[in-house]
Amino acid sequence: LFKDILPVILNTIITIINTSLENGYVPQSFKFAVIKPLLKKPNLDPDILANYRPISNLPFISKVLEKVVVKQLYRHLQDNSLFEKFQSGYRAYHSTETALVKVTNDLLLAADAGLVSILVLLDLSAAFDTIDHNILLQRLECEVGIRGKALCWFKSYLSNRYQFVHVNQQSSPCSQVSYGVPQGSVLGPILFLLYMLPLGNIIRSHDINFHCYADDTQLYLSMKPDQTNQIDRLSDCIREIKTWMTTNYLRLNPGKTEVIILGPHKLRECLSEQIITLDNVSVSSSSTVRNLGVLFDQDISFKAHINLACKTAYFHLRNIAKIRNILPRSDAEKLIHAFVSARLDYCNSLLAA
Repeated sequence: LFKDILPVILNTIITIINTSLENGYVPQSFKFAVIKPLLKKPNLDPDILANYRPISNLPFISKVLEKVVVKQLYRHLQDNSLFEKFQSGYRAYHSTETALVKVTNDLLLAADAGLVSILVLLDLSAAFDTIDHNILLQRLECEVGIRGKALCWFKSYLSNRYQFVHVNQQSSPCSQVSYGVPQGSVLGPILFLLYMLPLGNIIRSHDINFHCYADDTQLYLSMKPDQTNQIDRLSDCIREIKTWMTTNYLRLNPGKTEVIILGPHKLRECLSEQIITLDNVSVSSSSTVRNLGVLFDQDISFKAHINLACKTAYFHLRNIAKIRNILPRSDAEKLIHAFVSARLDYCNSLLAA
């Protein structure tokens, strides 16, 4: 329908976008979000609110406007090298796979050199929902160099936003959104990356290796087993990260923050005996941790990940086989791709020799 009427309304849309950018103002009607709760998994109890994921829907025209702004903002960040070098989230030619290839390569090189590595996986609680707008605007002005009408546009974009819940044909009263980047927006992810810009310099000041994907941060340090003084450096880094996050209204999720020791078996055993906690983060008692959807084992062999992927693939193949006789070939191929090949293909470059 929209494609059919596009020639009729195109000039109007262009006028709305240009007027918004020239005046540094976002129309109030663009700043209302409809929240529709969706169960995270079909088998969860629908009476427990924590089992729902809020899906935010914004006006279509507002997303068109945001896409125009994102394109200009992205070009500005690229041309002036303002992106965090080790941030792979929401960037062209970057992905979870590129992030994991970089980290895995560093860990394997360290193991080949006879070093043992400590990998810390930091996770934030509701990171996108707690961003302070004043701090974000300060980042845009002081660190990104956005001023004048452009900065006024972002102030207008973030201010006086409202949302309401719509479920079972019923709508709640509107409530103002005073914190966070707009859910379901085009601009939200890149604004989050800019909010997190100082984090990279904090980690670098402690000479710790790191890589980020959106709000997931990986810290890793390689050392000889007898160089336990290096652990203090990592602990100090985590402590400063916590302080910075508190100041910026962010919070580490201790339940999802994990630590694992990787490298040659004998070397890591020596180190494990000397480490119990790392700034109140316990060393993972498990031999594996899930890192951006991939299971890392202490030998960096990915055997656990391969076994789980194969087990899951066989499970779905058996289920598809039960209904294969009633499925057209095209539908069967779609199911195979969605439930089997997509899982086997995910981050498969990590498995290359």
